[in-house]
Amino acid sequence: MPHIHTDAGQHDLTASAYIVRLDKPEPRLVLHQHKLLHIYLQFGGHVELHETPWQTVIHELAEESGYDIDQLALLQPAMRLKVIHEAVLHPVPASILTHRFGDTDHYHTDIAFAFVTKEAPKHAVGKGESNKIQAFTAAELTALPKGSLPENVRDIGLFILDEGLNHWETVDTSAFAS
Repeated sequence: MPHIHTDAGQHDLTASAYIVRLDKPEPRLVLHQHKLLHIYLQFGGHVELHETPWQTVIHELAEESGYDIDQLALLQPAMRLKVIHEAVLHPVPASILTHRFGDTDHYHTDIAFAFVTKEAPKHAVGKGESNKIQAFTAAELTALPKGSLPENVRDIGLFILDEGLNHWETVDTSAFAS
């Protein structure tokens, strides 16, 4: 989906997913090389007008990574709201941030969720999406040269690998309405 807000200084809402593979001795953060920007990014995209951020993450995961949501477990802090009445409770994000999009006067406010899995994706990456997907250990993520990924992606990835895996619990994704 293209940008909804196109005037100077405006913001678009995006939602994204950081996936950690746990099927090797050391956890690895899975990123893809964006097809247009040619840098490593988490999976995600614009929240469409008819979607919640959680719904966006589900469909972007399928399109960009080949993962079905049921292949993943969600990392969540132990102390969180677990029941809500008269509303839909969404997962706690690993981060919510606003960043400038490229060199423009346009911004994205991103809601990012953290996932873990021991599986390879069930499906191929969607048509037209980047199939350049790579998994990085914390040391490899740290060693990536500046400019090969946004520094906020590195920061969030390292937070998930260092803190999220050690202090958050895994929750079945079916606990959240899509």
